[in-house]
Amino acid sequence: MKFYSTYIFIFLTGFLIISCGDETGTNKEEATVSENSGTGAETASAESTEVMISQQQFDALDIKIDTLATRSMSGFVEANGHLEVPPQSEATVTTSLGANIVSIEVIEGDNVKKGQTLAYIAHPDIVEIQTRFLNMANEMEFQEKEYNRQQKLYEAGVGSGEGFQKAEAAYRNAKGNLQGLKAQLSLLNLDPQRILNGNLAQRVPLKSPIAGAVQKVNIKTGQFVQAQENLFEIVNTEHVHADLMVFEKDVARVEKGQQVNFTVESLPGTELQAKILSIGKTFEEDPKALHIHAEIEDKPESLIPGMYVRGRIAVDNNQTVALPEDAIAKNGERFFVFTAEEEGGAWSFKPVEVVTGTKNNGWVALKFLTDSESGQKFSYNNAYYLMAEMQKGEGGGHHH
Repeated sequence: MKFYSTYIFIFLTGFLIISCGDETGTNKEEATVSENSGTGAETASAESTEVMISQQQFDALDIKIDTLATRSMSGFVEANGHLEVPPQSEATVTTSLGANIVSIEVIEGDNVKKGQTLAYIAHPDIVEIQTRFLNMANEMEFQEKEYNRQQKLYEAGVGSGEGFQKAEAAYRNAKGNLQGLKAQLSLLNLDPQRILNGNLAQRVPLKSPIAGAVQKVNIKTGQFVQAQENLFEIVNTEHVHADLMVFEKDVARVEKGQQVNFTVESLPGTELQAKILSIGKTFEEDPKALHIHAEIEDKPESLIPGMYVRGRIAVDNNQTVALPEDAIAKNGERFFVFTAEEEGGAWSFKPVEVVTGTKNNGWVALKFLTDSESGQKFSYNNAYYLMAEMQKGEGGGHHH
């Protein structure tokens, strides 16, 4: 019995040793498979995945492809402000004497030409000035004849020098008074020759001194207005420009000729361009900033002085490789673009990791982690669609 028990013990011990050995081998094999699986996952990462789409899909998605090219990408200085017009493009219409508004010929928003009548005014003083002018014209004509008569007498030695001098003084005085009244008539937009012909005006026109749009009408029919009172405001928006404020810390980076990209609230989603024409020479105190004047390129008609402007001045221009924003897809914390190759009537797209840089007007500066082949074509749009298709393939456990 003792021998039999010993035999059973030896048998069981051997069995346990074999079982442990098998388990160890199995664990080693599983570890090996796990390591190999890890390597396989890395091999099938974004860098090695390929997306294939048909020519029909390519056309439907309107995919744009091209080779890489350098583009001028800039740093920016933020600069906000308002739309303005130069002083000569704004006008205030007044009258040179108090009068009543007889009629108003325009409304706010109307476009007017230079010299176009805006309203008519009337007052007894207007008639009086015309009467005085007519009387003074007759007086001057009389004094001129008397002056010529006294001059002839004086030169012939018949008349006295004193008589000639008095006649000359009276003539010059009448002539000066007539010129003064003529100037007043001119301010009232009245034609002196018509008055000399006996046509006295009962009402006179108020005319626009510039071409532009009527921005404000500050009067009503029948209203009495004082001399120099603001009656109309006319603005010519043809030369509207961006008046921007650049803070002291950025002044050294800004110079004449630089491009400004800006937006206005009345045109959401539209970025306009301008070019710096002049830079102010004195600082505003609160905040401490300089005025920058920029001429707008291809300006829309809807731009109105006073509109708020959000702008960026392009500085530090650099030529660098860049692609449109739609050509770049973000996956986690990494960014990818896609190479494009035609293969037998279909298209192959492969992701290439990049580092993004400056953004400018819908384009992004790029730095490639590996050199790309000369002439290699890239997709210029639909990057997120291609990334989604690639991830679908990975999720399905297969790769094209």
